[in-house]
Amino acid sequence: MHSETLQDYVKNIYMLQAGDGRATTSGVAERLGVSAASATAMFKKLAEAGLVEHRPYHGAVLTDAGERMAVEVLRHHRLLELYLTQALGMPWETVHGEADRLEHVLSEELEAAMDAALGYPDTDPHGDPIPSVDLVVRAEDGQPLAGLEPGQIGIVRRVPDSDPELLRYLGGLGLVPSASFTLVAKELFGGTVTLEIAGARHSLGLPVAERIRVEVAA
Repeated sequence: MHSETLQDYVKNIYMLQAGDGRATTSGVAERLGVSAASATAMFKKLAEAGLVEHRPYHGAVLTDAGERMAVEVLRHHRLLELYLTQALGMPWETVHGEADRLEHVLSEELEAAMDAALGYPDTDPHGDPIPSVDLVVRAEDGQPLAGLEPGQIGIVRRVPDSDPELLRYLGGLGLVPSASFTLVAKELFGGTVTLEIAGARHSLGLPVAERIRVEVAA
């Protein structure tokens, strides 16, 4: 079993468990762009390797060993994203794909050097928590932007990182981690929210607003 493929599977199972609470073969197959049959076969191999418990018709649940592997890959990925943006000046919408390729080959020595050079950060450019060196993941904070009411002031904490076009758009609006904004209006039937950011007003679709996590300013 190729180690990169194995790491990709456990990472995506971890992400699905964290988001939806369950990782089905169809869900993992969609994220990885493979057939459901391929995902089913890999689930069986992961179970044989002691990385998941495979429950037919219910998907897979990571074992402790599988979770540690997934979190280590996530640590590599998110440190790489931050290093590529901060040290190399790459646009934040391009680093996710680059980190996907490099996360498998990052040595522990280079990981430690990057961590120190970046000042031991706890979030990546998109606001995702960087697991600690002992593989502890900080609990997700904040709430969906779509949950705010008109007049409330929010601070962006986390944006979705896998869609380059969306990241380019959000960056153009200034809707980036640590940015503050005011929710001006919410049109539930129209499916949009209107935000004021740095003196300018912008509309955002509710499906996107659901995926952006924010903190309400006191």
